[in-house]
Amino acid sequence: MSSFIKHRDDSVVSVDDTSTKDNVTYYKITVKVGPIHWYVLHRYSDFVELHDKLVSDHGVAKELLPPKKVIRNKTPKFVEQRREALNEYLKNVFNYLKLTMPPEFAHFLDFHVYDIFFLLRDMAKTLYLEGDKLLQNEKSHNFTPLELHAISERFKVECPPLEKQDQMYDFSHILDYCSQLRSMNLEGSYRNLGTSNLIPNELTFDFVPFKSLVDLKILGVPMKCIQGVGGLRDTLVSLSVLTASVVSLNEFLLVDILHKDPSSIADTVKWKKLSVINYANNFIENVDWAIKLVPNLQHLSLPSNRLSELCDISCLHELRVLNLSMNRFQTCDNWHTKIGNIVKIDLSQNKVTSLSGFSRLYSLESLDLSCNKICDVEEVQHICKLPCLEYLWLTANPVASTIDYRVKVIEQFNARMSEICLDNEKASEKELDTARVLQALRTVKEGKTPTFLENNHTSHSFNRS
Repeated sequence: MSSFIKHRDDSVVSVDDTSTKDNVTYYKITVKVGPIHWYVLHRYSDFVELHDKLVSDHGVAKELLPPKKVIRNKTPKFVEQRREALNEYLKNVFNYLKLTMPPEFAHFLDFHVYDIFFLLRDMAKTLYLEGDKLLQNEKSHNFTPLELHAISERFKVECPPLEKQDQMYDFSHILDYCSQLRSMNLEGSYRNLGTSNLIPNELTFDFVPFKSLVDLKILGVPMKCIQGVGGLRDTLVSLSVLTASVVSLNEFLLVDILHKDPSSIADTVKWKKLSVINYANNFIENVDWAIKLVPNLQHLSLPSNRLSELCDISCLHELRVLNLSMNRFQTCDNWHTKIGNIVKIDLSQNKVTSLSGFSRLYSLESLDLSCNKICDVEEVQHICKLPCLEYLWLTANPVASTIDYRVKVIEQFNARMSEICLDNEKASEKELDTARVLQALRTVKEGKTPTFLENNHTSHSFNRS
């Protein structure tokens, strides 16, 4: 990122080229600050407007700007002559104002977009004027890696002289806002920022200023950009790391720890308040030992990863919701030995063929197995005695295309058949009646007396529950 304060003597501006759009001539201004460069397009009228401000407020000589020309000002020869004149003008003004760099001139050259100091000046002004209102009204504040990088870099330098001139631009307004912020969205990009050679996902930053952050959502930012998360361990409740190419949970949870050895991990690096984790759309192949860093986790979402089996996460005594959709699961053997009092499991869009592995998850209330490979309706026998199960999804499985699929599934839940919500829909009275008939036929086939005839041998009406 550009740092004009560090590279003031290694900064140049030039009007290099012209372009025409809708019969309007634009002059291309190239700005170079050390290794960073960008360009900005301006009309001649923009130069005139800027010049008037610089003359009245900053002592720039009025005659420096090349004069207007009303007639034949679109000819290639004239445009080139004006470009050369504006190039000379801009160089002279830049050298004259290099030490003070007034806001009008900085904005004209887009320093507020690409340079640390000027970006922070604008941010400080905004937060000085609107910070309290934003904290009260915003559900979540959107940051970019560029902004966090600028804040992190500003910590490394002493207070710039220009910042001292006006309280409105004081860096403390940013720190005050960040220290109170509770929810943040951070979105990265591998594309060049605007017209510059800056790539946001190549900038490093840390979360030091954030003292009250409860909810953090990171989208498309590689973990190599993040240098410190220590302060978040005491406050963060919800964490989302999405589309970040991570292969392990500890890439963020231990991003600031040099030696990621499970035997040497201290209690101080555990995330004791973190209860919700979402690592969707990454490259995770297994849930490793890093899960122990989140002892109070209640909701774990790992959709769109590369998981094919579940490791032992029984150490997560508070875990209630597990989302493993869009992974590579084929079997789910003995899951009761791997997870504790789980309430909701989402395994949609996998390759599961059997329900046997869920037969002893006695606290399970919701099981989503839509879009899998379950073929046999009798697989439901493995889960029909789960006492808390109320919601079951089997849609888009081969079994869902069989005749009387819904009735055959519901019937296996016996006395609880009216309580089951199958594929987001409870059984109709007609389905329940048909299920009871099937149930009776099954009972007779087994040589037993149907339940509705056990206590009343003369009545043939069904005992509806």
